[in-house]
Amino acid sequence: MLISHAVRHPVLHVTLHRDLDVTNRAAAALQIQALVQMHRPDRVVVAVPAADPTPATLSALARAHRMCASLGIPLALTGASTRTRRLLDTESA
Repeated sequence: MLISHAVRHPVLHVTLHRDLDVTNRAAAALQIQALVQMHRPDRVVVAVPAADPTPATLSALARAHRMCASLGIPLALTGASTRTRRLLDTESA
């Protein structure tokens, strides 16, 4: 299992259980996208597995961030370093 989620209205909480690689980053990004489209949350919080995630994890997070931004939904990260949050221009949760 790549991700799990919980909805505590109006917030969608997504947990990445491990760092992603090139073979599973698209699947994780698509799962997050589907969850956002299904639940239409006011905010998304993603828990990352490492303070400094792999490039593939960053890629999936960037894709999720762009999608959320296009819908006007803020995305926040937990477990990420300040540097990682700055790279993605997100807040901490």
